[in-house]
Amino acid sequence: MDPNVEWESSQIDPDVPFRASSNHRHHTWAKTYHSFPEIYIQPRTTKEIRKVVALAQRCRRRLVVVGCGHSPSDLTCTSSWMVNLDHYNKILTIDKSSNCVTMQAGIRLYDFIAQLKENGLAMPNLGSIDNQSIAGAFATATHGSSTRHGLLSQSVRSLKLMLADGREVLCAPDQHADLFSAALVSLGALGIITEVVFQAVPAFKIQWSQSLHPLEEIIGDWEKGLWTRAEFTRIWWLPYKKKAVKWRADKTEEDIRLPPSNWWTGMIGFHTYHTLLYISTWFPRILPALESFVLNVQYGFTHDGAHTTGVQEGQSGLLMNCLYSQFVNEWAIPLERGPEALTRLSAWLHGDQTTSQIPYDLNGVYVHAPIEVRVTDTSTNPGVRPYLDNTVPSGPTLYLNATLYRPYNTDPPGWKRYYEAFEWLMKELGGRPHWAKNFSTVTKDEVHSMYPKMGEWLRVREEVDPEGTFVGDWHRRLLLPSDRGEVPLRLEERTLREERASTGGLNWFGQLPAKSSSPHSSDESLDMIHGSEVGHSDTLPSSASKTEEQ
Repeated sequence: MDPNVEWESSQIDPDVPFRASSNHRHHTWAKTYHSFPEIYIQPRTTKEIRKVVALAQRCRRRLVVVGCGHSPSDLTCTSSWMVNLDHYNKILTIDKSSNCVTMQAGIRLYDFIAQLKENGLAMPNLGSIDNQSIAGAFATATHGSSTRHGLLSQSVRSLKLMLADGREVLCAPDQHADLFSAALVSLGALGIITEVVFQAVPAFKIQWSQSLHPLEEIIGDWEKGLWTRAEFTRIWWLPYKKKAVKWRADKTEEDIRLPPSNWWTGMIGFHTYHTLLYISTWFPRILPALESFVLNVQYGFTHDGAHTTGVQEGQSGLLMNCLYSQFVNEWAIPLERGPEALTRLSAWLHGDQTTSQIPYDLNGVYVHAPIEVRVTDTSTNPGVRPYLDNTVPSGPTLYLNATLYRPYNTDPPGWKRYYEAFEWLMKELGGRPHWAKNFSTVTKDEVHSMYPKMGEWLRVREEVDPEGTFVGDWHRRLLLPSDRGEVPLRLEERTLREERASTGGLNWFGQLPAKSSSPHSSDESLDMIHGSEVGHSDTLPSSASKTEEQ
């Protein structure tokens, strides 16, 4: 580690550890991006987090908080200081009367779920995976698939946020309400979320079924109960075969009944399909035939109407296996525009330009199955709506996720044009991209026009972090206003260059400010720490009792 950083650490609250290491290589889960932070920090206490913030100010370094890195974009890339809260992951209190759980924000969802289960509780809804930290999940607008549930942040009752000046501020609907609305989808640009109060529910099981249907049958049932008959519903669309697997589930008291297993569910099936996908990067014309392989082997479906069922604990039954490295490009559109979206995209993929009206050449474009179709509804939520909530405010929201696998970290052919065409259609249908996914054709002006509350979010961000301690190139490119030109904030990090990585994906390098010109002295940083602890720290209310120690 840089001797100057070590010296500064020894001068600022020397009894508080600074758990930092150098030579850390960060990559997204999908290995789409790699970056090389100057130091990698894993604090274990609130005091340690506060010391990290003070040192970053002193050393003129941006801070990037990362969990599992599941976003395939460059959102978490940095050459500056990376903070990981995997060791700041305790359940603090469980209020059995309200089922509200207070936890440190670094806890991964799988650990949170396991500890909830021990106390007869569960999360009300889940996305497709449980690898994320609780803070990273709701701060990027993670969602599940149900018209009876909204974003994950809908269950957040309050949170604590460590700001760039070292204050730890309690945010709730009735306390620092603007900051709460901004922090529920913060995108890492406001501060470090340190604690979360989450509304859990009694543990439950789900009985699910999945069945194969022609795409036109799915579209025909769209407004006749497709999305409302069951509490949880999702569709996996196989575009070349013009078929879809419909999965739906309801809560049940029945005994656990796992689905039948076969060779596909083990390592043989996993590696067989992976190898076939890799071959398709050189011979993409086999991809339509691969849909039959997936349908027959993975699902065991050979004809329309074929189905399987099972009963599982809700917290496992709602998950799915993401399989391999992948690009994911997911958009939120009004639910009623879904049939048009599927019809037009299907027409384009089958060469029907007249029906699709998508002005992009299909030549050389091949896609992977399935295209994931999910739904949420935040319009009935009486609680706080995040400023950067990408769902439809006036009704249910449909999510279309155009996934492309990267077998053995190899980019599929034609993926850029496919995503250009897909994003063009989504924008025409009034869509908004999922913040944590691979969208590439969206401009800053378009993002601002999509979010009526963007101005409020930017105002709050400027108030709590005027020097850009938590701002990177991703934020500048898509969010930060251009009224001051492209002049970076004092601690903001900009992209220096990107290079192809030998292991696949891109190596990302950031441009850092010189350390020597910071106006803060070590004494001032020490005062910031102690002032934050004594005079400015807001504390969580005692609504959650401490009778349950985890």
